[in-house]
Amino acid sequence: MASEQIGYRGPTACAAAGITYRQLDYWARTGLVEPSVRPALGSGTQRLYSFRDVVVLKIVKRFLDTGVSLQNIRSAVRHLRERGFSDLERMTLMSDGATVYECTSPDEVHALLQGGQGVFGIAVGVVWRDVESALSQLHGERVDTGETLVGHNPADELARRRNRAV
Repeated sequence: MASEQIGYRGPTACAAAGITYRQLDYWARTGLVEPSVRPALGSGTQRLYSFRDVVVLKIVKRFLDTGVSLQNIRSAVRHLRERGFSDLERMTLMSDGATVYECTSPDEVHALLQGGQGVFGIAVGVVWRDVESALSQLHGERVDTGETLVGHNPADELARRRNRAV
C-alpha cells in the first residue's frame, strides 16, 4: 500500500516526532504544520497526518530544540510547503539561529560555513529514516477504509507482496 494512503492520528504523530500533543494541537491550530490527510472538522473528528507531515513535525522540533525562533521556523516551513516538499529526504536545512537555509549540495553547505558564524544543520534524510523507523512500530490508518495498521512500514508491505508473487 502506498504511503500516501496511510494517515497517522495525533498521538502516533507525536510519538514519532517526539513532541507533546499540546504542541501538535497548537501547531495545527496556528497553521504551522497542519494535517494534510484530514484536518479536524469539529469535535469528534480526528486529525490525520501524512508521513511527510510527521517528518516536518520532527524537523520543527529539532529547530526548536536548537533555539531557532518559532517565527523563523514558520518561514522555513512555509518555504518547504511552497516548494511542494519534493526531494525532502535529500535536503539539508541549515540555520545560524536567525535564518533557516535550504542546502541541496555540499557546495551550498560549504559556502554557508564560510560565513564564519556558527551554524547547525539538519540532514532531512536522517530525520526521514528516524520517522520511518518510529512509525514502523506504531499504528497507522488506511485513509480509504479507516482500517488500523499495526506496525506498518511501506517497505514491509512491498516485501509481503514479493513473497506472495513467488
